[in-house]
Amino acid sequence: MLNQTVKHIFNARLPDRDGLWRIDIDNQRITAIMPQPEGEVLPESLDAEGGLVTAPFVEPHIHLDTTQTAGEPAWNQSGTLFEGIERWAERKALLTHDDVKTRAWQTLKWQIANGIQHVRTHVDVSDATLTALKAMLEVKQEVAPWVDLQIVAFPQEGIMSYPNGEALLEEALRLGADVAGAIPHFEFTREYGVESLHKTFALAQKYDRLIDVHCDEIDDEQSRFVETVAALAHREGMGARVTASHTTAMHSYNGAYTSRLFRLLRMSGINFVANPLVNIHLQGRFDTYPKRRGITRVKEMLAADINVCFGHDDVFDPWYPLGTANMLQVLHMGLHVCQLMGYGQINDGLKLITEYSARTLNLQDYGVAEGKRASLLILPAENGFDAVRRQVPVRYSVRDGRVIAETQPAVTQIHLDKPETIRYSRTPRTEDQA
Repeated sequence: MLNQTVKHIFNARLPDRDGLWRIDIDNQRITAIMPQPEGEVLPESLDAEGGLVTAPFVEPHIHLDTTQTAGEPAWNQSGTLFEGIERWAERKALLTHDDVKTRAWQTLKWQIANGIQHVRTHVDVSDATLTALKAMLEVKQEVAPWVDLQIVAFPQEGIMSYPNGEALLEEALRLGADVAGAIPHFEFTREYGVESLHKTFALAQKYDRLIDVHCDEIDDEQSRFVETVAALAHREGMGARVTASHTTAMHSYNGAYTSRLFRLLRMSGINFVANPLVNIHLQGRFDTYPKRRGITRVKEMLAADINVCFGHDDVFDPWYPLGTANMLQVLHMGLHVCQLMGYGQINDGLKLITEYSARTLNLQDYGVAEGKRASLLILPAENGFDAVRRQVPVRYSVRDGRVIAETQPAVTQIHLDKPETIRYSRTPRTEDQA
């Protein structure tokens, strides 16, 4: 089935629509979506087997230059941010062009297998040689048939606080980075942080780039650089092109300030990325009890119609030693820690790793609709709720009308009085019982 050209998908379920549907594809575009007609199976058809068709998963925030380095040369034994930084400093000394490419490609393959077709990766440009950036620019071209890769020029050590930080950021953009980054809360002073944001916006405008800021990733309730990001985006009319990632300090803001802030956030139209797996374990480390969750106000943003989505941040590296690049794992954690556990919230949860993430990446040709690019997933689930509850694998990933990944259904049997196949569904199928 891999690499098969698909002209028709039948027996498909669609979000918020009853019944089964057929999707027709021609010239890498979705040409028609119709109720499943009775009759013959057309050539070059793919049977969705009653599975849910969604747009491809989107990874809006990951560090592919650090991925696959957990335990090299030593493990982060405390699990803290600060020991992670120490372990990475040791590993960074061993960085080479081929090393970065090999590790990034390995995780990209995991992402492809898990139905991810759009990725935004942050790449450390606090390096006079820009080794990781140059490697990732090559990877971007190589992986393009299967993944649309955006590269953020990420000044890990700061723009103002690192020697030649601004020049390195500009050089990264000149070389081809798609997104200008910043890390204002890590700069030496608040004034440096604000100035770094002004410089990032200026460079993004100069080179016509998007912006994605590591913003207020700290438990300090006085870290409020998000207001500067939003104010600059509003002033420059760039809101849809600007993202504030993490904003974990928002978890600790008082209600009065947050109320005023949300007015500005709505006016600005900026996007947000929360990284539940990493935020929930790195934040709150200086607390005794009660310990804060340290994840931004996702539930309140959704209620206020502020665009927010979920990302990994890290996969198998010094800051997060686990992970297989599976967006459903991210969503599962995010729904729990953000207390989005109502039925409708769970059922709509896929939007946090598809539609809302696509908006964050400023994707223009995305979604399951007539006229759109014929890139989609088939999940072996009745709806979004079922997909999240059972953490289903991606049955098929289709890109531009061609199957690029598939997962064979697993079969689990128990042997009690007689063999029985277990599907983790409420009602067993008749054929499951021997």
